[in-house]
Amino acid sequence: MKTKAAISELKKRKEAAYLGGGEKKISNQHKKGKLTARERINSLLDDNSFEEFDLLKEHRCTNFGLENQQLPTDGVITGYGKIDSRPVFIFAHDFTVFGGSLSETFAEKIIKIMDMAGQVGAPLIGLNDSGGARIQEGIGSLSGYGEIFFRNVKYSGVIPQISAIMGPCAGGAVYSPAITDFNVMVKDTSSMFVTGPKVVKTVTNEDVDFETLGGAVISSTKSGNAHFAVEDEKDAFRTIKKLLSYLPQNNSSKPPTQSCNDPKNREADNLDTIIPDNSHMPYCIQEVITSVVDNGDFFEIHKLYAPNIIVGFARLNGKSVGIVANQPNFLAGVLDINASRKAARFVRFCDTFNIPLITFVDVPGFLPGTTQEYGGIITHGAKLLYAYSEATVPKISVITRKAYGGAYIVMSSKHIAGDINYAWPTAEIAVMGAKGAAEIIFRKEIKDAENHDKILNEKIEFYQNEFENPYQAAKRGYIDDVIIPAQTRRKLISALEVLDSKKKTRPPRKHGNIPL
Repeated sequence: MKTKAAISELKKRKEAAYLGGGEKKISNQHKKGKLTARERINSLLDDNSFEEFDLLKEHRCTNFGLENQQLPTDGVITGYGKIDSRPVFIFAHDFTVFGGSLSETFAEKIIKIMDMAGQVGAPLIGLNDSGGARIQEGIGSLSGYGEIFFRNVKYSGVIPQISAIMGPCAGGAVYSPAITDFNVMVKDTSSMFVTGPKVVKTVTNEDVDFETLGGAVISSTKSGNAHFAVEDEKDAFRTIKKLLSYLPQNNSSKPPTQSCNDPKNREADNLDTIIPDNSHMPYCIQEVITSVVDNGDFFEIHKLYAPNIIVGFARLNGKSVGIVANQPNFLAGVLDINASRKAARFVRFCDTFNIPLITFVDVPGFLPGTTQEYGGIITHGAKLLYAYSEATVPKISVITRKAYGGAYIVMSSKHIAGDINYAWPTAEIAVMGAKGAAEIIFRKEIKDAENHDKILNEKIEFYQNEFENPYQAAKRGYIDDVIIPAQTRRKLISALEVLDSKKKTRPPRKHGNIPL
């Protein structure tokens, strides 16, 4: 009978804990268009796979009357489960309990599963919906944030870390998602900022609302803090699941391979005519990507930020690859501060988790102007150079059209340890465009001529014929092969197969000093 009573008491306690802050607060959460923490976990994980830790944990604070407010879970739900039968660790802020505010014990729960995820070698997912630090705990809550941040860094590059912002995320709380690998935000219900609208008004006298200051759209277009701005929470879960499908469990394993029904030798005839005759005319690099990858399925990352460069995941013959591509449809595919940062971070992520890199190059150079120079284009552009140079995963590039100057070097060229470098016959590999080069090289001849325009056009044509092509680079071995565009898929798959066993090491060091 004693055992039966004990079991009954346990069930009673757990049932109370499952209700979080109670029916009224759960109803308020639903009225805001948001799921509860438990509903979120159950929606994301495989059915009946969630195993919870610290369900009955409570805070230890005795300040400001909190000793009279004890609720199990203390505002965060933690544990492990499976997504597509693969183990993951997860935490979800429970806004119905103390507004999801972080206490010392709240942090302890998250720290526990972070350490377990790192030791087991499984991805970590955080579902954020929090009012921030629990002010009543003072330094206790701040120390909790610090312990979490430290582990975000400790396990960076060890296990994939994914954050979803599904409500408010402000102050110190934003730094954990910022350190993680990918950040998903939900439109209309989520926000991220260091200081809220009231503080901004007090300090700078600016009138701004939550959405304009740090909503999903702003964070994914202006600041780049978010990689995805999704329509609703279900869309967020779909995004996380698809993202994980391309990623390995940890840095010691390879990404999962899927069966492929798209022929390895399939030719894409549309690529033979995709490059306009006029080199100043744009075209969409996404059409190139989708024509080459398995079943045209390309999962773009950071889609709304710095659209002059495209990054994302795809598969070639069933194997995960990371893709970086200049986008001629936006700013002619030029590299600027934001594009350099965006691509550099993606390249480093792929290198960390053993995902081969495919680079499509059509770049006229770095964006000129005082805004870029004052903003540090030299340092930010160097980040991309550093990332490609540092990467030891298989690196394959395809120059489709323009590859000018320093931007050519930066985009995974042979000179910074690109493994296999292809070019289409439409490639223009040169120090600069023909017009600018002719004006410099033949400056005196053009100046002395009676018909300046005629001589200039002749010199431009001469430069184009002699230098603005892939053959000078091919003669020197900087291009391994000039290929027919339609055969790009076959060439890439073949290159990936031969590079699969690639082993490359760097000199021993603690870490490099990337230009930050």
